[in-house]
Amino acid sequence: MRVLLALGGNAMTNADGRARPEDQIAAAQVAMAAVADLLRRDVEVVITHGNGPQVGNLLVKNELAAAVVPPVPLDWCGAQTQATLGFVLMNALEGAMADRGVDRRAAALVTRTLVDADDSGFTHPTKPIGRFLPAAEAALLVEHGETWEDRGEKGWRRVVASPAPLEILDAPAVRALVDAGFVVVANGGGGIPTVRDPDGSLRGVEAVIDKDLGAALLGRTVDADVLVIGTDVPNAVLRFGTPDAEALGTVTLAQMREYAAAGHFASGSMGPKVDAACRFVEQGGVRAVITDLDHITSAITGDAGTVVVPN
Repeated sequence: MRVLLALGGNAMTNADGRARPEDQIAAAQVAMAAVADLLRRDVEVVITHGNGPQVGNLLVKNELAAAVVPPVPLDWCGAQTQATLGFVLMNALEGAMADRGVDRRAAALVTRTLVDADDSGFTHPTKPIGRFLPAAEAALLVEHGETWEDRGEKGWRRVVASPAPLEILDAPAVRALVDAGFVVVANGGGGIPTVRDPDGSLRGVEAVIDKDLGAALLGRTVDADVLVIGTDVPNAVLRFGTPDAEALGTVTLAQMREYAAAGHFASGSMGPKVDAACRFVEQGGVRAVITDLDHITSAITGDAGTVVVPN
């Protein structure tokens, strides 16, 4: 069995949301212990991850230094966080494998994802990222070419495009490493958003790709049987926050699509995870699971979390 494990960016922080280096290393050790347990059971694992908190930290550095050095563009932020988190996850995984006597090798790959250069978000960006700033501080970043919007009392906030992932450009390298027996960390943060110009050349762009949709695409690209989306809750929940809230177990693809259409899952949190799970199954996956790190091992067999299966 081959599993694509998608770790949320918040899975790389501590329980309070702090993302100091020591917090991220400790969180990676917890997550990779679960991966090593799967490898000990002869389950093949490919890993991807979110990078929201980590990119957020880089954006704060951009803001503080904007009067001194040019801000680092978002595609560069994606590349930097892919490399850093890949390094941290490899170290944690190799330590966990050594503790369990698992003889495998790990590799991290900085990965580009193709998006549509004509996506409307590039001319009318709507995806908010980063923190709120006073008008004067936002104005300095606007001078560097960024798009910021006045959000009233909270201040100004940056908005960017969030185009759909079309193709993992470095998929051949990912597959070659997987076939060679490596446990691969790839396509972090949904991949570095990249467009192809009319002359065929490639370039990175200022955008963010939804990490869950990127995970679904990677899962099918590496022929994973199961997609596990690791988050901070054990299940997706119907009627969340109400007295009659209901944790979802195993549901069919059609039923999950109906729940989503009825508005049960928030667009900024569980909604993208549900959509990614459904897409993975629609494209031939055996099942997709949404759960927390404590239940990853059980999730592989469908005995924990919210499990989406074909109709």
